[in-house]
Parts: sequence; structure tokens; C-alpha cells
Amino acid sequence: MTSPASTPALPATTLPTPTITPGIQLVGDLVAYVPGLRTAYDAHVVCQGRVQPHVFFWDVVQATVQSYVADADHDADHKGDSHERADWRRTLDFLEAQSRRGVAGVDEVIVTSFLGDLPHPHEPGHALVRRLGPVLAARFGRLRPGG
Repeated sequence: MTSPASTPALPATTLPTPTITPGIQLVGDLVAYVPGLRTAYDAHVVCQGRVQPHVFFWDVVQATVQSYVADADHDADHKGDSHERADWRRTLDFLEAQSRRGVAGVDEVIVTSFLGDLPHPHEPGHALVRRLGPVLAARFGRLRPGG
């Protein structure tokens, strides 16, 4: 029998396994659901060295707004295949479904780093907020009552 004192120490190169937080899981699930976000995700991981949900969601907001504006301008045909760009409808559908779950770590990322970064009334793409589902719209209204 080995006593605790004689248990060999782990080598110095052994790193702890990263914890999969609800926010990290949200990012992975979102990228799987909206393939147009894959390029942004890959660049994010290279630049950040790991998944940082709040940082990545800045890219999600930008891609979602760009997709919405392109559709509104009827330029969608010039933006490439739907698998090459983020589809704002799929993104909003996914985030609405995730918001209904009531998972604190997921809600924190969506409210703080998606809803909080959507365009303001004077910015292009602001009309996207009128396309939010009921759960997202309610949270957006509490977060930014003036739009």
C-alpha cells in the first residue's frame, strides 16, 4: 500500500484539464449551429489562446449585424454561401432557445456580450432588435430601455 507521503508527484508539465463552463459550451454549440461563425471562432482561439466567451461574442454581434444589414440591403447574394457567413436568423433562433433554458452562465454571456453590444438607435443594423424573440426582447428591454 502506498502512503500519501510516497505518492509520486505529477510531472511539472502536466496541466489541468480546462473546465467547460456554460459560456464555453454555449460558444461551441453556437458555432456548430451557425457554421458561418467557424472562421471567426478559429481566429478567436488562435488570438486568445483559448475560448473566451465574452470576447468571442463581440465577433458574434458583428457577424450577426452584418448578416442582417446585408439581407436588409438585398445584398445577401453577394456575401457568399450561407455556410461562409453567419446567418442572423439562425443566430437569433439559437440564442432565444438558449435563453429559455435559464442557465446563469449562458444568460450572462448572452445578456452582457450579445444584447449589450447590439447597435444603438443611431447605428446601422439597430432594426435587428425588433427581430429578437420574446425572451431576448424582454431582456434587451430591461438592459436598454431606450433601445
